[in-house]
Amino acid sequence: MNQIRIKLFFILFFIFQISFSQGIVGKWKTIDDQTGKEKSIVEIFEKNGKIFGRVLEILDPVGKNKKCEQCEGEDKNKSIQGLVIIKGLIKEEEEYTDGKILDPKNGKLYKCSISLENKDKLKVRGYIGFSLIGRTQYWYRVKS
Repeated sequence: MNQIRIKLFFILFFIFQISFSQGIVGKWKTIDDQTGKEKSIVEIFEKNGKIFGRVLEILDPVGKNKKCEQCEGEDKNKSIQGLVIIKGLIKEEEEYTDGKILDPKNGKLYKCSISLENKDKLKVRGYIGFSLIGRTQYWYRVKS
């Protein structure tokens, strides 16, 4: 009987580890800070050992064709849908940092850090200078 309990414990522990080992790569639903409404679907992906995020879909029909008019450089006047907004994060322990996040509303790039709150909730922080001066959003994993 004890062997069955031990095996069951290890099986449950293994399942628990797999569920929490799921990383940040995948599709995430963003929520507007001010309205609380669903805003977009962002796909987070890895390229050359760094983390990036692209706007896959804008959920508000009014904003589907908006362009990043205030962006600078190669992002200027690009469609927001399809735009890479998270750029070059690297993993440091349990957090991804040392990259940038673009706010398409104002065209500004901010320093960025991302961490998993749990397997389906992502904490995304954009800031200027120090992490204390900034804004945090929570994104939610899109289930397939």
